[in-house]
Amino acid sequence: MSEIARRKNEHLELCARGDVESRVSTLLEEVHLLHEALPELSAAEIDSSRELFGRRLAAPFVITGMTGGTEEAGRLNRALALAAQKLGLGLGVGSQRAMLADPSCADSFRVRDVAPDVLLLANLGAVQAREAGVERVAGLVATIRADALCVHLNAAQELVQDEGDRDFRGCLATLRRLAHELPVPLIVKETGCGFAPATLARLRDAGVRVVDVSGAGGTSWPGVEGLRGSRRQRALGAELREWGIPTGAALVYARRAGLAAIASGGIRSARDALGALALGATAVGLALPFLRAYAERGAQGVLETAGDLCEGLRALMLLSGARCLDDLPDIPRVLGSELRAWIEPGPAC
Repeated sequence: MSEIARRKNEHLELCARGDVESRVSTLLEEVHLLHEALPELSAAEIDSSRELFGRRLAAPFVITGMTGGTEEAGRLNRALALAAQKLGLGLGVGSQRAMLADPSCADSFRVRDVAPDVLLLANLGAVQAREAGVERVAGLVATIRADALCVHLNAAQELVQDEGDRDFRGCLATLRRLAHELPVPLIVKETGCGFAPATLARLRDAGVRVVDVSGAGGTSWPGVEGLRGSRRQRALGAELREWGIPTGAALVYARRAGLAAIASGGIRSARDALGALALGATAVGLALPFLRAYAERGAQGVLETAGDLCEGLRALMLLSGARCLDDLPDIPRVLGSELRAWIEPGPAC
């Protein structure tokens, strides 16, 4: 087994069963929409659909990229794809770095045969995109017939890995080239540490139009790496485990920067999703709840988890008086003090 494949399997096992979540808050629980006791709506009228990258989602959920490159990862990706196809959700695959090293593992990322209609997002790290160049990156996207590409930024995770990357120079220039030359839309995605306002401005000026904020409050990848390695990894993983900008704050920063934003990082419920959508998210991404549902109950668990989220969101929309997703940002709300402290304009913003 290759080093990449071994690491992927370790990640899946740790995330499925280990203590990997950040102990900081996403701050989405501080977004309180006012209850509408007299909604004058029928449940049948609630429209939770959204168009994204030319695909129509029945609900604004994306099962965000987790894995690929091994047989077990391929089985997981197909189970996720089946649920996304049945319920009309989006789906991302994990990092396709393994395909650069070994094209024969591409089948673990291919899901179009079971999910012909889903919004499918390819995935590659910024450092690997820098090294591969636009043509090879576009080839990865085409191989799995994806609709868009997520380029992920994971400096904190890489620093914890003994075998991780240490040189992040040139990544912004790579993103600029991809934004202008890639034949599909580009999403720049953090991996649990969020985005600061100045970083978002640099991305916007480079031509990026969509980000996945993936803020602090969910799976901590420094924490994951700290569970699998050497004494040095354990120490640095513990130090960086709670590092980052909360998902709720990073989402507000992205919208202020004029960028469309997918909100991920600690989304665990329809209530979290409602708060993110009310703050202006285009869609909401989840990974860990689906991985754990798969680990516990297989493909049926994934389907049930996704179905519960969709039903919960529609119920909350009705109870907020929102007929469609575009109504949510206009619903009266109360913001908690900690979220307001993060997003009120000041020197840091």
